[in-house]
Amino acid sequence: MIIGVPKEIKNHEYRVGMVPASVREVINHGHEVIVETNAGIGIGFTDQDYVDAGAKIINQASDVFAQAEMIVKVKEPQAVERAMLREDQVLFTYLHLAPDLPQTEDLIKSKAICIAYETVTDDFGGLPLLAPMSEVAGRMSIQAGAQALEKSNAGRGMLLGGVPGVEPAKVVIIGGGMVGNNAAQMAVGMGADVVVLDRNTNVLRKLDAQFGNKIKAIYSTADALEKHVLDADLVIGGVLIPGAAAPKLVTKEHIKSMKPGAAIVDVAIDQGGCIETSKATTHAEPTYIVDDVVHYCVANMPGAVPRTSTFALNNATLPYILQIANKGHVQALLDNKHLLNGLNVIDGQVTCQSVAENLGFEYVDPAVALIN
Repeated sequence: MIIGVPKEIKNHEYRVGMVPASVREVINHGHEVIVETNAGIGIGFTDQDYVDAGAKIINQASDVFAQAEMIVKVKEPQAVERAMLREDQVLFTYLHLAPDLPQTEDLIKSKAICIAYETVTDDFGGLPLLAPMSEVAGRMSIQAGAQALEKSNAGRGMLLGGVPGVEPAKVVIIGGGMVGNNAAQMAVGMGADVVVLDRNTNVLRKLDAQFGNKIKAIYSTADALEKHVLDADLVIGGVLIPGAAAPKLVTKEHIKSMKPGAAIVDVAIDQGGCIETSKATTHAEPTYIVDDVVHYCVANMPGAVPRTSTFALNNATLPYILQIANKGHVQALLDNKHLLNGLNVIDGQVTCQSVAENLGFEYVDPAVALIN
């Protein structure tokens, strides 16, 4: 199979779909890899590094898309990239389709085979290709929140951990999953007063066993959420419903009643955000103000630490890339029910139920769509 790795073009996106070590592994299995020039430069890999691994360097993205049977990316294809997709071409990347009608319509029109990292599952009920980026984003959320709280950024002018004799900032984390857990680790390490809200009692027990009295693990009701959000200096939104748009848990009314200069980091923004006042921002302009509350809603947070993020992602995606390349997409998807759960669009049909429901498309069972 010919696998294409284009250079990412989203704002301040420096990650790359495959590092040279991944390229070498795929080539050792008898496949061909073509890489757009400078695709890895943002994380310190030159074209020569890819050539040494056995790849062929291509000067233009259009040629990568034209020649490759499978495109491996990091972020969702931008409009100019979607226009280059073709029927029966495999696209393997993050998609986050539920809040993105234009992208979904373009992928349907392309008739490409679109497999989303974020809906691939595993035997433990997890999302193995989303997990590494959730870990990074969770940890980064505290860094971003700490900066947003600085007065120069219109924040309350608070140091997250305080100093002896001065109370620390109160950090409220909504969702105790991968993002929330990693955010809690960072916030605790910085000495903040940490509250984690979740509706899964097993998650709360796990957090309690992990952190003990270093955090408050609270069952999330409307009353509890309102109480703690309004008292928060920093709110981290880390709620995820796989494949679906994130629920709007923090409302406009909550925002109006928060402390002036409080900050919000909505890590769920890729799926539409769990804060009603959230809108996607970029690394170039990461924040904006609503009712004196600083909002940080960068849709590709891990892109700010691209080297760490790329290696973490490649570790997770490489086995699936090999499955698709070695077996072809049909057999690979039929053989692996978890990879099949990653199939979002194929031959103009929407095969992810939550995406279909969110955007009003007819849902087609992925196994049925593959066979037909």
